[in-house]
Amino acid sequence: VGMGLQITRPPLPMLAIPTTAGTGSEATKNAVISSYEPKFKKSLRSDQMVPDLVLVDPELTVSVSPETTAYSGMDALTQCIESYISRRTQPIPRALALQGTRYAITSIEEAFKDPQSRTARERMSHAALLSGIALANSGLGMAHGVAAALGVHCRVPHGLACAVMLPTALSVNQQEATRRLSELARDCGHGDDSSNDNHLCEEFIDRIKDLCQRVGIPQRLSEIGVDASQLPDIVKSSRGNSMSGNPRELSDEELLKILEDML
Repeated sequence: VGMGLQITRPPLPMLAIPTTAGTGSEATKNAVISSYEPKFKKSLRSDQMVPDLVLVDPELTVSVSPETTAYSGMDALTQCIESYISRRTQPIPRALALQGTRYAITSIEEAFKDPQSRTARERMSHAALLSGIALANSGLGMAHGVAAALGVHCRVPHGLACAVMLPTALSVNQQEATRRLSELARDCGHGDDSSNDNHLCEEFIDRIKDLCQRVGIPQRLSEIGVDASQLPDIVKSSRGNSMSGNPRELSDEELLKILEDML
């Protein structure tokens, strides 16, 4: 880990067939390896790891439990939103993230409550694919940075960790990302061109909070097994590639205070 080793021989041809609507990893050059001893979660990246062919069939997600549907769906939504407001955001993936956000925010609850809904499953699979393309080209932010650390130190499922962190991450970044968040709000049906941007941001964040509650996402870190004594290590482990895309620069002290307030 951390030695910069490269893939030197062509890997076997790969057909990627996602069975959840969440990570979007089928559209990336990333693979993730986690270790609990020593504790780390790192991405492996290589252009040679991009799948040769991707088959996205929403039917394969129908048997996924409501819980996993919610967690993976919120991962896709978080990826779309964070890549849209990332400091590394780019125009084309931003357009894809906009569509992915709209699909996910209006379909997660239906897929959660009615697993057989073909429309909801299709829209979530589409959103997940778009989220993978977007994050691969624009980066992510605080929610994903902390989520990786929560997975390592507290063994919180990744999508759940992203969902718990998303409302707070949006509030933390609101001032730096007002224009982008208001664009997302308008595209998702809030207000119009004459509406106040700050007000739209608040409406959008409230909508995310409400969506989380409706699909069973806890609001506090303590509810997902996080202890105050773990927070300093979580802060240290949050400093990965995802955090580098966050719109607002956060010191360790600031991040620790944010997480303490979330306990």
